[in-house]
Amino acid sequence: MDVRRLMIADGSDVVRKVGKRILSGMGFLVSEAPSSLEALVRCEAELPNILIVDAGLDGALELIGNIRRLPEGASVRIYYCVVQADLKKMMAGKRAGADDFLLKPFDRKILTSVFAGQSMAA
Repeated sequence: MDVRRLMIADGSDVVRKVGKRILSGMGFLVSEAPSSLEALVRCEAELPNILIVDAGLDGALELIGNIRRLPEGASVRIYYCVVQADLKKMMAGKRAGADDFLLKPFDRKILTSVFAGQSMAA
């Protein structure tokens, strides 16, 4: 069984740190990217199994599209992170290639309910 790799692409240090602490505790190997560009560069080097992209990140939609165009990009589970259930934003995320959504601010309860059981590859 492989440990699953998860990347958090978010401009907020606090959000990345909190997410990393919670998700690492659930058994994920977590990497962080403070910008869309850095996230893309890291994904090109090593694709995560799961990517959390903050909707507020500059170039968030382009990042999702770029990941999808990578050779194995279709296999990444992408969560688009929105502050409230904003249908317009969510549809834009879906069109760009996001699989699912996460509401911010996320906490242990939200992350546990979404990612429990996903930290190990079958």
